[in-house]
Amino acid sequence: MQFSNVTANAKANVYFEGKVVSHGITLADGTTKSFGIIFPGSYHFGTEKAERMDITDGQCSVTLDGCDGSDSFTAGDHFDVPANSGFTIEVGEEICQYVCSYIES
Repeated sequence: MQFSNVTANAKANVYFEGKVVSHGITLADGTTKSFGIIFPGSYHFGTEKAERMDITDGQCSVTLDGCDGSDSFTAGDHFDVPANSGFTIEVGEEICQYVCSYIES
């Protein structure tokens, strides 16, 4: 997955003591995305805007807030998270890489 004509934010967003690291970009049309890596572990994130999470490498299990059970995702898969919600993502033995697209309502 590649993006052209973007403005990149060089300062990383670092979460969970460095176990999740992302960088943000703004596309020419003004939309924003973030991309990064998630090290093995379990992490909960809240959302303000709706999000689409594309898994670009590795694998993970995701439980959306308010749902029973989890779903597994690998490179090439994606999952959607509603606005004003959240999800728990669990990564096994190898890192997981992702691109997050923020959906304007």
